[in-house]
Amino acid sequence: MTTVDLGLPRRLVEFTLDDRAVSVPEGATILEACTALGIEVPTLCWGDTLRPRNACRMCMVEVEGSRTLVPACSRQVTDGMVVRTDSERTRHSRKLVLELLGSSADLSSTPKVADWMAEYGADPERFGPPAAPAEDRDERQPGEHEPPDGSVAATVHQPAKVDNDLYVRDYGKCILCYKCVDACGEQWQNTFAIAVAGRGFDARISTEFASPLPESACVYCGNCIEVCPTGALSFKTEFDMRAAGTWDESRQQQTTTVCTYCGVGCNVTLHTQDNEIVRVTSPHDSSVGHGNLCIKGRFGWQHVQSRKPRS
Repeated sequence: MTTVDLGLPRRLVEFTLDDRAVSVPEGATILEACTALGIEVPTLCWGDTLRPRNACRMCMVEVEGSRTLVPACSRQVTDGMVVRTDSERTRHSRKLVLELLGSSADLSSTPKVADWMAEYGADPERFGPPAAPAEDRDERQPGEHEPPDGSVAATVHQPAKVDNDLYVRDYGKCILCYKCVDACGEQWQNTFAIAVAGRGFDARISTEFASPLPESACVYCGNCIEVCPTGALSFKTEFDMRAAGTWDESRQQQTTTVCTYCGVGCNVTLHTQDNEIVRVTSPHDSSVGHGNLCIKGRFGWQHVQSRKPRS
């Protein structure tokens, strides 16, 4: 019997995980148990600082007696549960999810997806050419992308939105996981600058009334970037370097220090490449910010590498 330690003492629940007898604290999810035991269950919409949304459906596992597969990120373990994380049924489900996501969004900057595609034999191209993401219509020029009959096309090409000097919104990479909405909303920032607009195939992440970011309620904390799993939200520096072909994470170093802008004591991790800061993140296990920062901590570092001589 393997016992998994997941925090404060609680009643232990015994179940079977991939033919292995396991006991976990009451209230633990299947994903938490798998992670503690070193069993990889792929997921995109799950975040360790957010409540589960069950949106991406990548972490589906098979539970004996259940008619359908269940999301490991939110399903809590119960006594006597029998779970299979790598059955033929779960592998087929993940393959299909990867193909559907890959046929509707650009996953080229999503970590681990290439490995998952190879592992599960996913081929998004069998669904035809990738679909273009829905567009914020209020940002179009008059008459742009509209059919001759005057009706509005639901799915049109949407270029990356570069309307400020701090971060870029490239919704061609968005999989509608809602993590950015949760981080901007009630779970962390409580700014509510972005939300889901539209329905069905027309659903997209948008500001209020599709306003440009500088005119919205955004406070540029960048916490939406912190949780974005696909690179749909990214630092302007990263976006420019990727476009120039100079972005190389293998050459980057990470240094965690304490932000000096105020006395709160948030931890910041500086990502440097060629002796220049290219982006800033924050440790999610920090007891101060839990991965969240303000505009100064996230973006207030450009002056460090200014090349202008002092007067």
